[in-house]
Amino acid sequence: QVQLVESGGGLVQAGGSLRLSCAASGRTFSTYPMGWFRQAPGKEREFLATISWNGGSTYYADSAKGRSTISRDNAKNTVYLQMNSLKPEDTAVYYCAASRTGMGLALRREGGYDYWGQGTQVTVSS
Repeated sequence: QVQLVESGGGLVQAGGSLRLSCAASGRTFSTYPMGWFRQAPGKEREFLATISWNGGSTYYADSAKGRSTISRDNAKNTVYLQMNSLKPEDTAVYYCAASRTGMGLALRREGGYDYWGQGTQVTVSS
């Protein structure tokens, strides 16, 4: 019912910045908490950040804290992840996700989300 499409990934040098976008379909997008995850080769999918339905609350994993900002524009059905000071270890496929009923700690785990995008590749060169 909800479709998510990430964009904005690419190749960037260490120390650079990227802003990822996630465009969502569906009339109920504005009611869904949203999250960003990433998955590096050979590793588990890792939580990065989540944002409440109205953008009033955010939470960041330690790996993203201080360098990343999650935001949303409900009028555009879009959630963003601004990433600064990128490092080679940030190289991964980045996914956005939407949650219908998740709250609290559930929004820091894959299982807290119901809809996922296809992912966008971020590669940070050294």
